[in-house]
This record gives sequence, structure tokens and C-alpha cells, in this order.
Amino acid sequence: MPIYRYATHLQEHAVVKAIWNESVIAESDDTVVVEGNHYFPLGSVRAASLRPSATTSRCPWKGTANYHSIEIDGKTNQDAAWYYADPLPAASNIKGRIAFWKGVTVR
Repeated sequence: MPIYRYATHLQEHAVVKAIWNESVIAESDDTVVVEGNHYFPLGSVRAASLRPSATTSRCPWKGTANYHSIEIDGKTNQDAAWYYADPLPAASNIKGRIAFWKGVTVR
């Protein structure tokens, strides 16, 4: 069975929010769920709360991930958001999307 079976669009079109430090960072009814992580369209993210990071990591089927830190009200959550600028073909549905972790609540 192909690995990309884990990548699905949220079927019920429910609004999903990413929240950190009591602030909504992203909100969309069009997330893509991959391995339990919601990938939000970049246009749904509060860009002013993101700070570029030099951190990268590599996934064998998605490719190289780039990170952002989140900064809200003077507090920083280092490398708490990631995206694949040029995902491998099996993960092409997350191009132009960003996901969150490290204490960011997604609901």
C-alpha cells in the first residue's frame, strides 16, 4: 500500500484552528491531514506571528521540511511550524501548506 494513503483532505469541511499562547495562528476549513498533522493553506496563517528559521529536517517520502518559529506577545516557540517548499511527488498535496507542533493546539 502506498505511503501517501495517510494524506487526506478534511472531508467535513470543519473549521480547524491552530492556537498558541492564547492566539489563533491559523484558521481554515481546508486543511490536509498527513500522519495526524493538519496542514493549513499559507493564506490562512497569521504571517505576522511567524519568524523564519534556519532549521530543516528530511522525511524520506515528503522531502525537506523548513521551519518557522512562532512569536506572539514577546514569547517565542522555536521551530513550531514546518512546511515543505518542494515536497516529493507522494506529498505534492501539502505544497503551499504549513503544519504546527510543540505546544500549538490544533482543533
